[in-house]
Amino acid sequence: MQACDTLMYSEAHEAADVVARQFAANDEIVTVLAHSLRAHPPRFIITCARGSSDHAAAYAKYVFETQLGIVTASASPSVTSVYAAEQRWQDALFIAISQSGKSPDLVRNAQAAKIAGARVIALVNVEDSPLAAIADTVIPLHAGPERSVAATKSYIAALAAVLHLCARWRGDTELAEALHVLPDALRSGWDADWSSLSEGLEDAHNLFVVGRGFGLGIALEAALKFKETCGLHAEAFSAAEVKHGPMALVGPNFPVLCFAQDDDTLEGTLALADMFRQRGAHVWVAAPGQKGKGSLPVMAGLPALCTPLLIIQSFYRATAELSLRRGFNPDVPPHLNKVTETV
Repeated sequence: MQACDTLMYSEAHEAADVVARQFAANDEIVTVLAHSLRAHPPRFIITCARGSSDHAAAYAKYVFETQLGIVTASASPSVTSVYAAEQRWQDALFIAISQSGKSPDLVRNAQAAKIAGARVIALVNVEDSPLAAIADTVIPLHAGPERSVAATKSYIAALAAVLHLCARWRGDTELAEALHVLPDALRSGWDADWSSLSEGLEDAHNLFVVGRGFGLGIALEAALKFKETCGLHAEAFSAAEVKHGPMALVGPNFPVLCFAQDDDTLEGTLALADMFRQRGAHVWVAAPGQKGKGSLPVMAGLPALCTPLLIIQSFYRATAELSLRRGFNPDVPPHLNKVTETV
């Protein structure tokens, strides 16, 4: 089997079409919602998700806090679903993110959010799901059926939905223009050569994935995908936090994968990558415009908020290849199911 024969590969390859379809289908919904949110701004934003969807929520936190100036926090689903603790969410915006919309704990949290006085939005791929039925507004991901256990196109679709909502809510014309070209950028970036990563990690046992700001969510997502599809122990860290203890593990030939976007975090992340190299670590850097040993190509020219989508798509392709190199099937990770029904 080759990587191109896997569902993970083919579904990640569909991401550009998914994003284009989503933007076109959702624009009226998102525009109306954004107008309402501008007229009645929430006091704060709560996200609720698990797994890859929670990594999309981590991205949303940085997008909403930097672009809208609204505090955004992640709800711990068990606080409501297990402990049944009453929450004070009056006039909050509650955003639930899910591919299936079936996880019982997310459904219970959305119900509790409505009771607590929050406005509930669901970013969900299955439009007739229990979660969607509860929401005040549904933003469909329009990813289509996703058969690989490893989420790819639905994750990118969730990031795109966050971008779309932010652009309309803020009235950001530059970001809105970027959304028009993002699908083509994803198509162009699909053929980026990340083979040095899939080749270099074939015999690895552990690694760090580092990101900051908009890139932290995809670092979390990459670490998860290494575990579930490649049997490779990976931990994600913020570039601002990794030096506070985890750095002690980094020595000669220790693998480190750094994600960066062209914003105020870029210089610090590149400096950190150099520090790792000085310790003899094997370092890869995915950032727009970077060249040289260990550099993984990423298209430049789009706003920094868009870069994580380009990076994670290239990562998914490389990971499908790495999984096969390590003797795994990326579509059927051991002991995992597509829908995890946490209560």
